[in-house]
Amino acid sequence: MMLSLMGRVFNSRDLIAAWTSRTIRARYQQSALGWLWAIIQPAAQVAIFAIIFTLFVPVNTGGTPYVVFSYVAMAPWAFVASSLPDMANSLVANMSLVTKIYFPRQALPIAAMLARLMDFGLAASLILVLLVYFQVPVLFQAWLFLPVILGIQMMLVLGLGLALAAANVFYRDVQSLLTLVIQLWFYASPIIYPVSLVPERLRAFYFLNPMAGIIEAYRDVLVYARVPGMYLVTSAIVSLVILVVGYWFFKRVEFQIADIV
Repeated sequence: MMLSLMGRVFNSRDLIAAWTSRTIRARYQQSALGWLWAIIQPAAQVAIFAIIFTLFVPVNTGGTPYVVFSYVAMAPWAFVASSLPDMANSLVANMSLVTKIYFPRQALPIAAMLARLMDFGLAASLILVLLVYFQVPVLFQAWLFLPVILGIQMMLVLGLGLALAAANVFYRDVQSLLTLVIQLWFYASPIIYPVSLVPERLRAFYFLNPMAGIIEAYRDVLVYARVPGMYLVTSAIVSLVILVVGYWFFKRVEFQIADIV
């Protein structure tokens, strides 16, 4: 199944690249600040949280400035939180194409994800600035894990996005439900608080949330200059299962999409 997905992505690479470019241009075409919004939005959220959790409800971050602690988590979270709604709406928003022209349907949600991946890259550039400004120690050997962490995160996003894109064709309230789930998921992930606040007896269950391990891995590599722990393996396994199930569901209902849309 995974080889089938990779083969289809490779065969559709030109279409995916063209649609990704179109999506990016359309998003920023009439925007005065353009791509800066990819940095401004997570940075503004982190600024608010830094005020709350530094001045009013202090959070122990192990000596790391709270701005660095939270932004390293907020940037990858913003990728997930922005990709999934775009992917869920990708088929419905392009119904004229889906109903009239045959092409690999998964190209649309994949292109939506890749367009947000560019935003993530821009947002991540501020991480480097913060690390230099606050003189955070760096372990370059640990940085070798960054492509692995990103790959696991993309498996998770792709699996969920494909399933949501297909489900949204049949049930349009998926979009509204997704908004609620993303809000709850935010607080169930270690973005504004450290994992140390989670009771130790519950951490094995806590890390079944794949974003918990992904965020903690980013934080370990970039903030604490250490190699990620075994929780990243848990995130990888859960993300792979989600990708397989999501792709299976998408292909199972793909032949019905053009008729229902």
